[in-house]
Amino acid sequence: MRAGAMFERGVSQAEVARELGVSRETASEWSSAFCSGGLAALSGAGRAGRLPKLSDAQLVEVEQALSNGPRANGFPTELWTLARVATVIEQLTGVAYSTTQTWWILRERLGWSRQRPARKALEGDDEAIAAWARDRWPVVKKRPAPARVDRLRRRVRFLAPPLGEDHLGAEGQDPSAHPPLQLEAPVDGCGARLRARRI
Repeated sequence: MRAGAMFERGVSQAEVARELGVSRETASEWSSAFCSGGLAALSGAGRAGRLPKLSDAQLVEVEQALSNGPRANGFPTELWTLARVATVIEQLTGVAYSTTQTWWILRERLGWSRQRPARKALEGDDEAIAAWARDRWPVVKKRPAPARVDRLRRRVRFLAPPLGEDHLGAEGQDPSAHPPLQLEAPVDGCGARLRARRI
């Protein structure tokens, strides 16, 4: 109705589209409807989009069937899947949905959420598990702290000296230190080959 009031005041289609956040094509359709039938022509627009295939009464029937559980609906296990829900919807209403559409119906129209089944071992003994958690777990949990990295066996670590030791002087080469390699004079006299020898 806001568009009709704006057209009555003489506002352009572009301004109506900008003000109401619709496309110019939509504003043009509204303007032509207003010109041909006035405000009454604009009031019959109704709901936008396709109507849902399932009525509210059918949806209540589907929800009641789903609440009965999968086994009551002819499935071998107590686990709902989207394919099974879609099968139940189709059996009750005659309307076929994909799994994506089925998830939308469950989430948006019924307000359901995804649940993961709790897995429990068939051979599990709850009393023994509780006793272990009560008696043994505190002992297992209180292990000694792992050894420091620099004290691992078979590994050599070069760590910086701890703070507080005396300063050993400025960095640089020691004039009395020997070079790690000593080059010998060429044997053949042409100087093309030098042999290195470790000291």
